Amino acid sequence: MRPPFEQASARDIRIVSAQLGRPARNVLGIPARCVCGAPTVVATSPRLSDGTPFPTLYYLTHPAATAAMSYLEAAQLMVEYTELLASDDAVRAAYRAAHESYLADREGFLDVPELHGVSAGGMPTRVKCLHALAAHSLAAGPGLNPIGDLAIEASSWKPTVCVCVDYGVDDEANADAPGGTPAEGES
Repeated sequence: MRPPFEQASARDIRIVSAQLGRPARNVLGIPARCVCGAPTVVATSPRLSDGTPFPTLYYLTHPAATAAMSYLEAAQLMVEYTELLASDDAVRAAYRAAHESYLADREGFLDVPELHGVSAGGMPTRVKCLHALAAHSLAAGPGLNPIGDLAIEASSWKPTVCVCVDYGVDDEANADAPGGTPAEGES
C-alpha cells in the first residue's frame, strides 16, 4: 500500500518488535501485511527520533521473508539482477521509475536534505539490498519495482501463504515485556 498507510496499532508494534528482536522505532504505518494480518513491512520515518537520517522508508520485518531474501543475497542473486539492469533497457527504466516513486513516497512524509536522491536497495543503478527492494514491492504492489518483484518471485517465501509464528504478543503477561506496548509517542 502506498501512502497514506494504515496506522500501526499497539499490537502491530508488539509484533514488529518481536519480529525484529528489538523495540520498533519511528513507525509511520504498516504498508504490507501477511495474509493473517501480521505486519510484513513497516514504513519508518525518514528521520529517526534521535535526529539520524533514515533512508529506508519500507522496512521488511517478517522473519520468513527476511530469511528468504538473505538466502537469495547469499546465493549471489544480486549479481544476476545487476547484470539484468545493465543489459535490459526496459528493466532499467522501470527500476529508475521505482526509485523516483520511492523518493516521492518518502518525501511525502518528510523532506530530509541529507537523503535527497538516495532511495534504498541500490536504486536506481545497482542492486544492493534485496530486503529493501522486496519491501518496496510488497508495499507498492506488483509491477512498480521490477527487481523487488523478481526477488519475491525467486524466494521460497510467498506473500500469499502465512508462515507466521506465534509472536506471543497477545499474552497479557507480555504486554509490559520488551516489544510490548510502547510508551505514548514511541515506536
